[in-house]
Amino acid sequence: MKIALADDETLFRRGVTLILEEMGDAEVVFEVDNGQTLLEHLARAPVVPDVLLLDLNMPVLNGVETAKVLQEEYPDLKVIVLSTYFSKAFVLSMLELGAAAYLPKNATPELMQTTVREVFEKGFSYSDEVMSIIRENIVKPTRQKLRKSFQPNLTDREKEVLQLICEEQTTPEIAEKLFISTRTVEGHRNNLLSKLQCRNTAGLVVVALQEGLVDVKRFRF
Repeated sequence: MKIALADDETLFRRGVTLILEEMGDAEVVFEVDNGQTLLEHLARAPVVPDVLLLDLNMPVLNGVETAKVLQEEYPDLKVIVLSTYFSKAFVLSMLELGAAAYLPKNATPELMQTTVREVFEKGFSYSDEVMSIIRENIVKPTRQKLRKSFQPNLTDREKEVLQLICEEQTTPEIAEKLFISTRTVEGHRNNLLSKLQCRNTAGLVVVALQEGLVDVKRFRF
């Protein structure tokens, strides 16, 4: 796993780097102290990292503004938000910007390692606290849906794949459960991204929940 880290606290970055490299198969390819420098690194990097740990409170270009650019220019980059702020508004805003996970800065090293691995393997990792916020937003939306007439024409197989994605199944697990190839699963995932107008797997999950496209009783809350 190739990981990038954007945070303006030097000691925190060094600590996170040590925690991640303890995993054995993770490498921090670069670390920066603000969003602008991050974008400059990504622009000249030969390969985009698999996962980015992104602090919200940074100078020059903060995490929120950086995430907006990343969503447009690097939709495949899996972003884990690091923050001391865990309010409903912050969480929902970052999920709408495609955040694959929202991790408090006082999280344990074990939780950070688990989150990074799940995001790498499944495309997202939402804690119970984040899931509670998503569930509350489904029951009591804080804002009007932007697409009231949004009715995507999904095939039965696409609905099955979407359900399993939301249940945090990996591509090989979905393939085994549905008796299809991993390549076919990825094909369905790409179709879902197109039909639901999403840029990444995390976006699929949020839209699927907001639009009632999956059985939430089977989803982990």
